[in-house]
Amino acid sequence: MPLPLLSDHRKGLLLTAIGGLALSMDIPLVRLAHGDMWSILGVRSITTVAVTLIIVCMLRCVRGNWPALVPGRHGLAAGFLYGVSTLTFLLAVFHTTTANVVFIVAFNPMFGALLSWIFLRERPPAATLMTMLVMILGVGLIVQDGLAGGHAFGDAMALLTALVLAGAITIGRASRRDMGFVPLLAAAFPAALGLANAMPAGLSIEHPAWIIFNGAFLMPVAFWCLATGPRYLSAPEVGMFYLLETILAPIFIWLIFSEAPTAMTLAGGAILVCAIMAHSLWMARTRPALQQVPAH
Repeated sequence: MPLPLLSDHRKGLLLTAIGGLALSMDIPLVRLAHGDMWSILGVRSITTVAVTLIIVCMLRCVRGNWPALVPGRHGLAAGFLYGVSTLTFLLAVFHTTTANVVFIVAFNPMFGALLSWIFLRERPPAATLMTMLVMILGVGLIVQDGLAGGHAFGDAMALLTALVLAGAITIGRASRRDMGFVPLLAAAFPAALGLANAMPAGLSIEHPAWIIFNGAFLMPVAFWCLATGPRYLSAPEVGMFYLLETILAPIFIWLIFSEAPTAMTLAGGAILVCAIMAHSLWMARTRPALQQVPAH
């Protein structure tokens, strides 16, 4: 007897959970590679594009037709935002602490809720609005600590990353199209930018295997899963799975590099994590099935 098919909502939950878990290893692998920012950006992105093109060609051979790569103007707009987010994310990684990056990027679902409200007319419930206010307090504590520690630019780039990613997720949700390949191909933009800035002095990466593995395997898995998720879930829900990186990445960094976050960062991060978890539990109790609207 065949196994029952997953509902669209459960399919979205599974995809975004896998994507969030893969994404949590991104910063540790970037740090393990020990290279300058432009070299890391170029190599990480170009390997992602290369693997994507290989996968596309394999699908062409198996299916007999080309898969949907960039679905119209929505795909172009989302691709541009994904490309920008790669650049701003690495700028944040190289200019502030890991904990600051992932805690601030955790504001992504609240940006997603706000953008969905403005552009998709998906009015967030009162509990989401309350959660946003609490999360602003948490981000404020982290940014204040960043200002005192000289990490203002890195913290600003992390906040911009959260906004840009929320925009890309919202576009994917609005289009209801398959966006799985969009962020992967969009890596061509940061690849060109990184290599153009790194090549005059030569690539500088002490342990390139880590960043090649990251770009060739983990990033394609993470990007494809998180870009496909909005077909089945709302933008705020997809953003919630970035919480896996928020929790796990600082733990990995602490275990590998003994880099402990400051007390203020921990306080702000605890506020963010508790707010998102409480909001997720509330959503699960009040709308357990989320009406399971099928994708078009």
